[in-house]
Amino acid sequence: MGKAGIKGLGMFVVPLMAATFGGKPSVGLVLPMLSMADVFAVNYYSRHAEWAYIKRLLPAAVLGVGVAIVVGQLVADSSFTGLIAVIIIGSLALLLLQENASFSKMLSGHWLGGAVFGAMGGFATMIGNAAGPIMAVYLLSTRIPKNAFIGTAAWFFLLINLFKIPFHIWVWQTINWHSFLADLIALPAILLGVFTGIRLVRLIPETAFRYFVIGITFIICIKILWGLSA
Repeated sequence: MGKAGIKGLGMFVVPLMAATFGGKPSVGLVLPMLSMADVFAVNYYSRHAEWAYIKRLLPAAVLGVGVAIVVGQLVADSSFTGLIAVIIIGSLALLLLQENASFSKMLSGHWLGGAVFGAMGGFATMIGNAAGPIMAVYLLSTRIPKNAFIGTAAWFFLLINLFKIPFHIWVWQTINWHSFLADLIALPAILLGVFTGIRLVRLIPETAFRYFVIGITFIICIKILWGLSA
């Protein structure tokens, strides 16, 4: 549902999977599921994507993924939850700043805004598949329409998630045949979620969509922080 446009819902997965399987293993287990959902989201929303924003974000996102790979090799698995907490706290601050008109204009109108958010998104998505709030803040600052928001995010995450997979297989070794088979078992539920998300997005008015995204992202961030501190 999150990949189909109900942004923020996918963030529930982060603390639940980390608590069940451990920080680093959970990231590798979830990634193929997200990639499957990305494919369906891109297939439906592809024509709405704003490639100018994707081109701004991707180079720095690749750099962010590279930094995260190194960090992930250096820290213990238990430290992953702490890293995710830092990312979420930063996202909350950005959500508040983003409502400032001058700050919002600076993000969308300057290449540096795309570079900074791309790098943060790349780092966050490699460490914990937790870049949703970061990308939501940046794309909301552009004031692009609802379907363009979803299509742009869908393409960005499909490309960056496919880029991450080889590193999870051969560097972190968090994806293997056993984890991939578990992901395949989840495919029917992923299809159901995508279909449901597409239907629900149609019912959300354009004006309300922006505030819905901000609200749901804020709630999910609080939920994650609460789970990490428990």
